[in-house]
Amino acid sequence: MRIYKTRSIAADACKNGRIAMNGVQLKPSRTFKVGDTFTVRKGPITYTYRVLQLTENRLGAKLVPEYLRDCTTPEQLEILELARLAGNGGRDRGMGRPTKKDRRDIEVFMSDNYLDEIDFDDDEE
Repeated sequence: MRIYKTRSIAADACKNGRIAMNGVQLKPSRTFKVGDTFTVRKGPITYTYRVLQLTENRLGAKLVPEYLRDCTTPEQLEILELARLAGNGGRDRGMGRPTKKDRRDIEVFMSDNYLDEIDFDDDEE
């Protein structure tokens, strides 16, 4: 159902324990019934899906919502968004690796006492 790009990648995910139903890891040969809910661990989050209908044929991407509903919790989607933002790192694409000065600035920014190092007394009223 287009969760994974190929059947072999989906089978590997099953063998590695990334796909589960009711807390039990699934084998690649497992058949689903209408109403089944299963979880897929991809990267930092766990997606939850519910089977609405079954099909024997491969589906186009636009038809997937008729057969499969994404029931992923908002907390998991927030983790995905945070991971996406953290992966960006604030550098423009094509800018290369951070320099030593960039790394030091990042460390200062990420430290707990970041606001202590800013001098607020310079502001004129």
